[in-house]
Amino acid sequence: MKKLLILSGKGGTGKTTTAAAFIHFSKAMAFADCDVDAPNLHLITNLQVTPQKTSFIGSKKAQLKQETCIHCNQCINHCRFEAIRLHKTKIHIDPIRCEGCGVCEYICPVNAIHLEDDISGEQYLYQTEKIFSTAELKMGRGNSGKLVTTVKKMLFKNAPPCDLAIIDGSPGIGCPVIASMNGVDFLLIVAEASSSGLNDLQRLVKTANTFQIPMAICINKYTNNTQYTQKIENFCTEYSIPFVGKIPYDTNVSKALNQGINIAEIECPAQKALQNIYVNVMQEIHKLTTL
Repeated sequence: MKKLLILSGKGGTGKTTTAAAFIHFSKAMAFADCDVDAPNLHLITNLQVTPQKTSFIGSKKAQLKQETCIHCNQCINHCRFEAIRLHKTKIHIDPIRCEGCGVCEYICPVNAIHLEDDISGEQYLYQTEKIFSTAELKMGRGNSGKLVTTVKKMLFKNAPPCDLAIIDGSPGIGCPVIASMNGVDFLLIVAEASSSGLNDLQRLVKTANTFQIPMAICINKYTNNTQYTQKIENFCTEYSIPFVGKIPYDTNVSKALNQGINIAEIECPAQKALQNIYVNVMQEIHKLTTL
């Protein structure tokens, strides 16, 4: 099974729209949404099944026993993250600020504070004849990379025999992106024709090169800025990165998304461009098997 990861250097480029279209074109039996900070691939896939839900324990957080606390304020004075504060007559611990370092537990003279497992998010596994793995990280939690790895493990563990798995990753080059890159066979980067789009694309390509992952690049809404479209194509030529196509700005895309419809199911310029890009990407992946 080949693993195709779809990424973008920045948010709003059409990465998830592209991933959903590829899932439709390939009739994929295994796919995942690894954008655990803001997952939304499930809105387009429309799998009519209740997912299996599993709590994700990402770290530990401090918990206080109010009945044991003697209000010595040692925990407040020593918390470098300012997670522990006095509110009226009680000490409270902010779970978002708490980093689980354990200093408060160590310093407390009456053992009123202890570290407990923190439910940092929820994993979801949709299982029919297809497998869709995803997750949602709680606000303020910092274990996105670990959760992304878990999402992928659940996908590969439960996937039926198939030729291709499609993974929708996070934007940028942060921890969840690096975790999603691990173990994939091919990377498609969806670029935006703008100054920031080109800059973020360059950073993402540099990151992917560190992992030595074969990749290709496409451009979404290229008609909005033909100058930067050309610059991105020149960048691909300069660094010998396959350029697999460009998608015009198409109002049908936003209309379809607002109705929860996969753009691959609608006859329009964007759909035709995406289908050509899909064919070109599959050709690039096929080259890997013939080397």
